[in-house]
Amino acid sequence: MLLTSIDPFMQEFERQFDRLSRRQPAVMPMDGVRRKDEVLLRFDLPGIDPGSIEVTVDRGVLTVSARREEEIAEDEQLFVRERTMGTFTRRVYLSEHLDSSAIDAAYDGGVLAVRIPVLEQAKPRKVEIQTPGRKALK
Repeated sequence: MLLTSIDPFMQEFERQFDRLSRRQPAVMPMDGVRRKDEVLLRFDLPGIDPGSIEVTVDRGVLTVSARREEEIAEDEQLFVRERTMGTFTRRVYLSEHLDSSAIDAAYDGGVLAVRIPVLEQAKPRKVEIQTPGRKALK
């Protein structure tokens, strides 16, 4: 497995708390795709200022943080709040098979795409089969 989310027990606890308190969950939905030479993670961050997004890697943990600021002018009065404001954070454990020194990220259309290369020794390879009295197949 190339990556896993941190603490599924805590995520379930937070979901139950959100359901019971009717609080809007401050989540950052993510899709992960394994390609031949890389892993691609896509995080939904609609309405986020790109300057507020931070991607860090520390000891095999990728952390994505972003902030959505209040957008109410002094002469406006809020009467409905369904969009969550504040700081959003998501942490993902990275496998030792990924090259955390070569990660890159791009933000476009409300989606943050984080590309993590797979290390050479973790890439699939063909194994040569030896047979007695015959040349090795290539």
